[in-house]
Amino acid sequence: MTERFVKHATFVVERTYPASPHKVYQAWADPIAKSKWFSKPDIFEFRVGGREYSRGGPPEGPVFTFDVFYQEIVPEQRIVYSYTLDSDDIRISVSITTIELIPTDGGTKLIFTEQGAFFDGYDTPEVREHGTNEMLNALGKALLEEERI
Repeated sequence: MTERFVKHATFVVERTYPASPHKVYQAWADPIAKSKWFSKPDIFEFRVGGREYSRGGPPEGPVFTFDVFYQEIVPEQRIVYSYTLDSDDIRISVSITTIELIPTDGGTKLIFTEQGAFFDGYDTPEVREHGTNEMLNALGKALLEEERI
């Protein structure tokens, strides 16, 4: 029998982008803008109570299912969502994420806080935090590309 355990963790990742809170918010709220730095969803209902859902992965790897429910949205200030992440048919984590957007001189400070329950060693907080850093780097590149257009 597989050993069952849960690892609870919270991590915080911060970025400052040379873009207005409006533009950073739109990068999360608009499905076309978001698809430039995050996987394209099968369902995208960006509203309180709405759902975002996507399935996919590498051709030879597991299929990941990302299933989000938006809990609170304060335009240009805060986005809070809860989500599950599955690898094939195995639930690997459940998390709540808070994204805060704070105006700065010439840009926006983004504070990304994730509180997660990671199941049975299939995923770890360290791996998730690394992926979050990569994701927020991709967001920064997308925002810079938009500025060049």
